[in-house]
Amino acid sequence: MNWKHWLLISIISIIMIVIIIYRELIGYGIAQARGQIAIMRNTVPIEDIMNGPAPDSVKVKIQVIQDVKNYAESIGLVPTENYSTYYDQKGRSVLWNVSACQPFAFEPKEWTFPFLGSFAYKGFFDLEKAKEEEAILRSEGYDTNIRSVGAWSTLGWFKDPILSNMLNRPKGDLAELIFHELTHGTIFVRDSLEFNENLASFIGEKATVQFLTDRYGENSNELKEYEMGVSDARKFRSHLLRGRSYLDSLYQSFPSDSPVETRAELKSEMINSIVEAIDTIDFYQSYYYEIFKNRKPNNAYFMSFKRYYSYKEDLQSLFERQGGDISKFITYCRSEYDD
Repeated sequence: MNWKHWLLISIISIIMIVIIIYRELIGYGIAQARGQIAIMRNTVPIEDIMNGPAPDSVKVKIQVIQDVKNYAESIGLVPTENYSTYYDQKGRSVLWNVSACQPFAFEPKEWTFPFLGSFAYKGFFDLEKAKEEEAILRSEGYDTNIRSVGAWSTLGWFKDPILSNMLNRPKGDLAELIFHELTHGTIFVRDSLEFNENLASFIGEKATVQFLTDRYGENSNELKEYEMGVSDARKFRSHLLRGRSYLDSLYQSFPSDSPVETRAELKSEMINSIVEAIDTIDFYQSYYYEIFKNRKPNNAYFMSFKRYYSYKEDLQSLFERQGGDISKFITYCRSEYDD
């Protein structure tokens, strides 16, 4: 056997070993690619929607997205062909995220993906697969959470479409969603999920206020409606982040030999008190008073608020150092953080 045959056998052996070791990750990647491709194959150009028989309400929201894209470019977010196609969800969710956390410590489960880094959630285009993953995590003792995803960024791997359910949002919420996702496509720090999400959320809010003010006026209903929604969301987030801090202190106070049953009981009592205290908050929208009517938050749920909003004060300070100018802030972040 000559050296070429030995080389071929060696290469094949290495490939087989890699497949065996990473078979679960490879299978997951293939499933995700299939889900993404299935959506991409069923999109249509937005021109077809705008020139077709779609309701005016749909066309108005699609135009808002195009206005937001143009505005995003003017403030320093990367131009993109995203949101130039449309996918009809027929009212159904199409993607779900599974997250998990230790039951008595705020230590999230993380998944590592080649080229992208580590993430504290795992996405599925198949709800049953998401439930299977959740069941495995629960059997391992984790607190878990499944949530449907209204939009996501493929970071340039695909041309992200407008999802029809996006258009059910008020103009301000829709604008924030698009600014958020465009930020992901502009600034991405490997292995820094929490920072990436915090930054996208921060820019999403700041850019939306400026966009609505410039587009509709500072006394417009669009801006007022958005600001009332933001006010409610901030109150709710602040309450949950405080609750997370109380729980964290509780967990750290547990003696190492304390029974699991005792820990679980004390944890449950504190979570109940956090949930009950929501009734003392003055919200514009009654939605928040009912949010835990049929479910009880756990560590995985509380972790999501840290993932998206725990950097707010630091980012606000940095924003102010840029003169409160969103364009300067984005330019600074692109030069300082983007990989």
